[in-house]
Amino acid sequence: MAKVMAVNCGSSSVKFKLYEMPEEKVLCSGIVERIGHDDGIFTIKWDGQKDTKTLPVPDHGYAVEIVAKGMIEKNIIAHLDEIKAVGHRVVQGGSYFSHSVLWDDDTVKKVESLIPLAPLHNKAHLTGYFAFKKALPKVPQIAVFDTAFHQTMEPEDYLYPIPYEYAEKYHIRRYGAHGTSHKYLSEVAEKYIPESKDKKMIICHLGSGASITAVKNGKCIATSMGLTPLGGIMMNSRTGDMDPSVYYQLLAMSGKDNETLFQELNKKSGLYGVSGISNDSREVEDAAREGHPRAVLAMNLWGRRVADFIGQYYVRLGGCDLIVFSAGIGENSPDCREAALDRIGEALGVKYDKELNNTIIRGKEGYLSTPDSKIKVVVIPTDEEVMIARDAYNICLK
Repeated sequence: MAKVMAVNCGSSSVKFKLYEMPEEKVLCSGIVERIGHDDGIFTIKWDGQKDTKTLPVPDHGYAVEIVAKGMIEKNIIAHLDEIKAVGHRVVQGGSYFSHSVLWDDDTVKKVESLIPLAPLHNKAHLTGYFAFKKALPKVPQIAVFDTAFHQTMEPEDYLYPIPYEYAEKYHIRRYGAHGTSHKYLSEVAEKYIPESKDKKMIICHLGSGASITAVKNGKCIATSMGLTPLGGIMMNSRTGDMDPSVYYQLLAMSGKDNETLFQELNKKSGLYGVSGISNDSREVEDAAREGHPRAVLAMNLWGRRVADFIGQYYVRLGGCDLIVFSAGIGENSPDCREAALDRIGEALGVKYDKELNNTIIRGKEGYLSTPDSKIKVVVIPTDEEVMIARDAYNICLK
């Protein structure tokens, strides 16, 4: 047995989980939020208990010290030497990484070179890596890339129809995201289609950030997110795919600068932009149920965009055995699932049980589809952290 940490470092947060491996038993989990502020928040959960405290957290290094001290104080570990490996989520691995790797000077150099493609994320991941390296200097660490699972796409699926020199010179292409989640879900989902020869799945990771992936025999064929998380389906506050001329016209007509508009397309669009209510999908759903016209429109538009990608990937795969819903919205929002399923039912022969749809929430797994549906539909809770822990264990300790 060995203790392994799965870590996700953001620009102002450190999220963590400690596992006993290879049993995959969760010993504790938590998050340090508001790093860089005097009112930082440290939350840790262990053995059915939870503790939250507010305190100054000046930087990521101090956040890691808080986590280490908290685990020792709660008797989760006796000393830091018990931790044998650390796995870090890294959003952007570019075309360099098709699998998880040990952190070394080359990994650092490549992750750093990709900061322009994920400026907030990759910079924060590097900061987190160095913070853990200082706290645990003898412990091996690995990088687990959100983009790695999507490296099996063919050029026709990842290239954009722009001058080819831009793709070569500036690495402009579709990279995708949520790859660790999509990989986990594709592995778990195989049990639902044991009779299938090609294991054709359409996996819908639907959270505040969302992506849909076509998977065949465990490999990514196509995915919706693009160069950045702004591409793909409409999201809580992001536009998803749209005519590039929209951006040009807004820039020319609004008088706003490039950065302001870019931030609006990321943070004030999607369900939030159309409804004018909130970037929390739950609040938009509530308003739609009450008949708020723009909330209804936002939900309809969201459902149409999800359905469009499912239809597109049905064609790309040459059929589909299974549709998977997962992540915050996919696991917990019957209304959003219904908005998508109602729009593919007639074309793809998908039939689902509305009563089941209303009950499979809050971590439950199971079928939504009825026995006579031409495509099986299931909800599977995702678990990116356990995938990170598995890779850390397999690479560093096995």
